[in-house]
Amino acid sequence: NRPKALNALSTGLMRELGKAALEFDQDDTIGVIVLAGNEKAFAAGADIKEMAERDFIDVYGSDFITSEWETILQVRKPVIAAVGGYALGGGCELAMMADFIIASENAKFGQPE
Repeated sequence: NRPKALNALSTGLMRELGKAALEFDQDDTIGVIVLAGNEKAFAAGADIKEMAERDFIDVYGSDFITSEWETILQVRKPVIAAVGGYALGGGCELAMMADFIIASENAKFGQPE
C-alpha cells in the first residue's frame, strides 16, 4: 500500500508480498488471495527511485522485484488481481501472474519499457 508512489514495486514490498502469500496459502481459513491497489494504480511498475541507485548489471543480477514472483506462482489457492487504474510494467506482470484479473472500467494495462 504505497499510494503516493502509485504502488510502485520495490524489493521490500515484493518480499512482504511473497511472505504474506505463503502465510495465506497455509491458512485454512483463507480461501482466496486478492491483490489490490487503489483506484489510481494497481501498481505503476518498478520503483524507479530504488532502481536509480543501481546500475543495470546490479538490477538484473539481483532479480530486482522478481525474486518473489516464483513464490506467487506456486501459491495453490486462487489469486485474484483486482486492478483499478494503472498496471504498468512489473505491475502488469504481477497482475498476469494471478489466476484471475478483475479490472475496473478505469484499468489501464501496459508495458512501457
